Amino acid sequence: MTLNGSYRISAPRQAVWAALMDPEVLKKCLPGCEKLDPVGPDAYRAHMKVGIAAIKGSYQGSVSIHEKVAPEKFRMVVEGKGAPGFLRGEGSFELVEEGSETLLRYQGTAQVGGMIAGVGQRLVQGAARMVVRKFFEALSSHLASATP
Repeated sequence: MTLNGSYRISAPRQAVWAALMDPEVLKKCLPGCEKLDPVGPDAYRAHMKVGIAAIKGSYQGSVSIHEKVAPEKFRMVVEGKGAPGFLRGEGSFELVEEGSETLLRYQGTAQVGGMIAGVGQRLVQGAARMVVRKFFEALSSHLASATP
């Protein structure tokens, strides 16, 4: 499954970059994220609770950030396993400065397996888009409250 799009954030690019590189901000903004503990440079152990349709569960996994070019772009890899199945996602993010705002472009792929895959591609893709939207909304809200 592929995901791509863009999201406009009413904050300067440097502030958006700093927020995306801060594990505490990521933990607050990632839907269902309960823990995000550092295990190395730009690498974190994650515990998340997520659900698609009637299939809900806890996932243990990892989040890592690669190919950083501050404050322009980076790549993120997310992996998780739990009773309902597994997920693996990889995405590239580009931050484009537009005056006092930032256009955040993203593109990526995700694979799921186990019971999650059984709910159907359209439902999984819709849920993934909703998670991405909620993440960007939470990030935007965080930045709006952090700006004096």
